[in-house]
Amino acid sequence: METLLELDKNLFIFLNSLGSERFDGFWLFITKQFNWIPIFLIILYLVFKHLGWKHALLIILVMALLIALTDQTTNLFKNYFQRLRPVNNTDLDNVIHFVHKRSSFSFISGHASNSMAAAFFLYKVLKPYLKYMGFIFLWPLIFAYSRIYLGLHYPGDILAGYTWGILMALLMLKLYTFLRDKYFPEKEQVDHPTNDAPLEM
Repeated sequence: METLLELDKNLFIFLNSLGSERFDGFWLFITKQFNWIPIFLIILYLVFKHLGWKHALLIILVMALLIALTDQTTNLFKNYFQRLRPVNNTDLDNVIHFVHKRSSFSFISGHASNSMAAAFFLYKVLKPYLKYMGFIFLWPLIFAYSRIYLGLHYPGDILAGYTWGILMALLMLKLYTFLRDKYFPEKEQVDHPTNDAPLEM
């Protein structure tokens, strides 16, 4: 375990060292969830347009439950492991580049778990409709690197967050599939579209 933690710290130092003050503003912009809203508004528009408001509302409700559960369970991990954020680790003073501090714990990353949960869920649900849905995974990748850049998370926090986000998404996909098949039996299955051709994006 000590070896893994040391590797995690060294990888963090390397990735964090790639930062430069001239880009601080950019990564502060990237790390704020609010700034990603326009992208999801576009996705929601396409969902409403091609699935109808009732089916789209189901997706939104399950997504809201997914994010709430992922976020709260992530906090349980943080409070249990109580790993200090890199920026609060005195061993890394004068070694790393950081922009601002947070007092909460580091493991696992909430940004990573929530963004991957949302991205994985949307990918599985909307891939039959949206041809280039795979690009959505750029969001959790860029989003999570912002946390390393800002000195708030180790790579291990990010990877664990990704893993937990995918597991939570898989759980909510079962709920979504059950509700979809119950209330929208005429609509397509996740992997076998029958109603509409995939959309061009």
